[in-house]
Amino acid sequence: MTEIPVVDLSRSFESQAGFDVCAKAIARACEDTGFFGVLGHAVPPPVIAGALSAARAFFALPMEEKMKVQRERPELNRAYITFGTETLARLAGNETPPDFKEVYTVGPDVYPRDDYHTCAEALPHWGPNRWPAAPDHFKPQVLAYWGEMQRLKIHLTHLFAHVLGIGREYFPSRMTKSPDQLRLIHYPPYARAWEPGQLRAGEHTDLGLLTIVYSDNNTIGGLEVRNRNGGWVAAPDFDGFMVNLGDTMMRWCNDRWKSTPHRVVNPAPVANAGSDRISLAFFAIPDYDTTIECLPSCVDETHPALYPPVTMGEYRAARFARTANA
Repeated sequence: MTEIPVVDLSRSFESQAGFDVCAKAIARACEDTGFFGVLGHAVPPPVIAGALSAARAFFALPMEEKMKVQRERPELNRAYITFGTETLARLAGNETPPDFKEVYTVGPDVYPRDDYHTCAEALPHWGPNRWPAAPDHFKPQVLAYWGEMQRLKIHLTHLFAHVLGIGREYFPSRMTKSPDQLRLIHYPPYARAWEPGQLRAGEHTDLGLLTIVYSDNNTIGGLEVRNRNGGWVAAPDFDGFMVNLGDTMMRWCNDRWKSTPHRVVNPAPVANAGSDRISLAFFAIPDYDTTIECLPSCVDETHPALYPPVTMGEYRAARFARTANA
């Protein structure tokens, strides 16, 4: 891999032939890199701009205001996560200085307070959002973006299913109560030299089914993906979404498709003054009681199942808790 492919999804909405072409292009990317960019996704530009504006307005608040909605415990990925409290490299079993970023995370905003969503197994996958009192436009703009990500998520899973030889609703049927997450991420300029080994986001793979990311200021301290030779390839600078597979999808595909290590690098010193950057990262996560096991279409005599069955809740909770610092 020397560059990350970009797929124009517009054809997939127009005809079955276009759907087939896009699905095959995505399948090649999933086998080779686990990453691809998408254009023609039909997400309205004002919705994207609104979410970016909301994120910038929130992160510009005084720290004491942001801390009023800080996350309540390390294993619950909700609300405000301040600097120095997350080390993503631990997902890969590595130890580095904390990531240099701050985060605000939301999950589903409306859901039943029944046994499924409040029992011991539901935590930390389910919990109420902690919305800030200001800015006024924050909640509606974030939820508008959330709704568009739900639509795009389903369309991408339909494309996945088409080339994997499984029913179109295989993945959506396992995500009817999915504890998806939207992380608004702020990478500010460094006020001083970073610590040895410190990155904006350390090398890691994602945990869920897939991740959809939109970033501004892509050319300064941006996303890099590790290729098979151990080198790093920068994400393309384009006005679209980056999509990558998570470890859950790789387990489902019995390693036929890849969940590739990636990181967010520090800005070059000459660019540090203008290195402020926002990313909108949406994580699609199956229901916590869904069993993840190798798909029959990805297993045969020469490719035996590599992973034992595990529920999404067991797998995700054990790994995500590692990332939190005191």
